[in-house]
Amino acid sequence: MSDRWYEKAVIYCLDIDTYADSDGDGVGDIKGLIGRLDYLARLGVTCIWLNPIHPTPNRDDGYDVEDFYNVDPRFGTLGDFAELLHQARDLGIRVIIDLVVNHTSDQHPWFRSARSSPDSPYRDWYVWSDSAPPDRRQGMVFPGEQAETWSYDRTAKKWFYHRFYDFQPDLNIKNPEVRAEIRKICSFWLQLGVSGFRMDAVPFIVEETEAGRPDSPKDMEFISELRQHVQWRRGDAVLLAEANVEPDQLKEYFGDAGGTANRIHMLFDFMLNGRLMLALARGNPEGIIDALHDTPKLPAGGQWATFLRNHDEVDLSRLTAEQRNEVFEQFGPDENMRLYGRGIRRRLAPMLGGDRRRIELAYALQFSLRGTPVLRYGEEIGMGEDLSQDGRNAIRTPMQWSLLPNGGFSSAKPGDLVRPVISGGEYGYERVNATTQRHDPASLLSWFERMIRTLREAPEVGSGSCTHVDVPAPAGVLVHRADDVTGTMLFLHNLSDTDGVVDLGSLRPEAEFPNDVLADREYEEPGKLDKLAIAGYGYRWIRLRRRA
Repeated sequence: MSDRWYEKAVIYCLDIDTYADSDGDGVGDIKGLIGRLDYLARLGVTCIWLNPIHPTPNRDDGYDVEDFYNVDPRFGTLGDFAELLHQARDLGIRVIIDLVVNHTSDQHPWFRSARSSPDSPYRDWYVWSDSAPPDRRQGMVFPGEQAETWSYDRTAKKWFYHRFYDFQPDLNIKNPEVRAEIRKICSFWLQLGVSGFRMDAVPFIVEETEAGRPDSPKDMEFISELRQHVQWRRGDAVLLAEANVEPDQLKEYFGDAGGTANRIHMLFDFMLNGRLMLALARGNPEGIIDALHDTPKLPAGGQWATFLRNHDEVDLSRLTAEQRNEVFEQFGPDENMRLYGRGIRRRLAPMLGGDRRRIELAYALQFSLRGTPVLRYGEEIGMGEDLSQDGRNAIRTPMQWSLLPNGGFSSAKPGDLVRPVISGGEYGYERVNATTQRHDPASLLSWFERMIRTLREAPEVGSGSCTHVDVPAPAGVLVHRADDVTGTMLFLHNLSDTDGVVDLGSLRPEAEFPNDVLADREYEEPGKLDKLAIAGYGYRWIRLRRRA
């Protein structure tokens, strides 16, 4: 069995500013998070992924960084952060942070110096053009919010490149000094004690942008350099990358052409995520089966990170237009629920109509597929979204802890909160909060704790193989298995509302003492596996055999 910790992790993604406020100023902080670590330990989380923690003008929820070597003063101090790492480690929880080095804020001292003079030592740290690039209205990441990817700077008297917003100028990855600085940033945080980085927008980090050349080359060797540097500074550090690229390009991010895993350790599986959403919308697992068959074989040590909801919109760009419209119709029927023409800005519980059966099914399925599961804060209690907030902020509302004012997130006046807490209706904190669910053994939170405990007793799910079991089955039922030296797990998930029966008697010779370890209800013992009942929106995790 692999001893790579990230293959058996449960990753929990959160924003410090919306998680827990300890000092009553309306903004979540590090001390507030420290006070909730025991909650995360009980949930079964083994790794926290923190969205940007650095000082920022905060025009893009912290992704516009103006100092890579410090913590946003709203959250606390570097000393507070060091204490967080210590307290988390004592509970067996690792911490990784966002590494946002594709660009900086236009308020960063590097850019302010770069634009001030042609002789600035930071001039070549950014990407410039003397004339208006002909492709400046191509390649926008946020259609409808961006008009172009090049903007004219009157002080510098040049055009500068920004793949994202115009207040986020891109760094010049071709400059050796920029590369050295990125390695230095990584070294700083690794020395402090983080266990790795979630790398934002990796395809744009390696892009060697040239004006008038929309197909600029990518220098993948920079990722190899960074991986080597990170591993040298901390042997078990991990790079988890966001790279929503074409399937035939994915293997390049894990390793070089020789098949060596010398680049990214983990990639978010955007292709599977889109297929999962399509399968849930259709009540049919064919898209998931296709994704499992189409997945490229990863080099040893390469790992997928699976997710249903993350901090951004549900990105459906990898689906066909027809498929995307199917998902929109089911999960984002109103135009206000959609974003950039490709995504849905909602949380999963309301997308599934608050149907507890479907929510459990969806997460049981995600957590049983190959790879490392990533869970967004608040999903474990079934939080909703606030569509009155702009863009992605709809799903970045404060955590709902209790029946106290502001959902127990903060003691500040409601008008002083970083964002409003959802109140009233089906998903308001009065009905959906962690404390109420803590007292209910049948709550969604209790179910998540039980499901994650079960997952951690089945290491073959994260570090073993994941295979579709191709047998006759009802149209809505997915059957798959996970195998490793530790044993075999068998999974049935019914994406439709129709009860079914599956004959898996052909697997009987492999079974030792098959038994349900997690299910939506009490079923008859698996027995000979030839008459396995599965309810509509039901799931069964069956331990087929265990090995020493």
